Amino acid sequence: MDKNKYKELVERYTPKENRLYNGLIAFIIGGLMGVLGQFLIDLYASLLSIPTKEASTLMIITLVFLGCFLTCLGFFDKLVSFARCGLIIPITGFAHSMMSATLEYKKEGIVTGMGANMFKLAGTVIMCGVVSAYLFGLVRYLIIGG
Repeated sequence: MDKNKYKELVERYTPKENRLYNGLIAFIIGGLMGVLGQFLIDLYASLLSIPTKEASTLMIITLVFLGCFLTCLGFFDKLVSFARCGLIIPITGFAHSMMSATLEYKKEGIVTGMGANMFKLAGTVIMCGVVSAYLFGLVRYLIIGG
């Protein structure tokens, strides 16, 4: 088969991405995640009679737990196939990346398998976040001053 004919066949049968639909779904689900986060903050603040800042920490813990729990049960990937970036971009996606890497190596043991490979996917994100926070803080310090 000729190269151009093959390329034409591949283009014909490659599924087309509906970017508008994907963006709309991600926007709606991401917004619902924000609403859920605010609901959890308000719930924790009123039930436990704590400041909003402390309730925010509990909200993050809750969303990380839910992301890990749904990954362990095998539901998170199914939800992401529908919700797209609406679930991957928030903190739940970070929890999923860590938990999926951890579960992949559980047969190798707790320390050398799970512990050593937990940050395989998330380690880069953590490193880039720390370095960029340092650089932005340095720039802010140089521009605004101490």
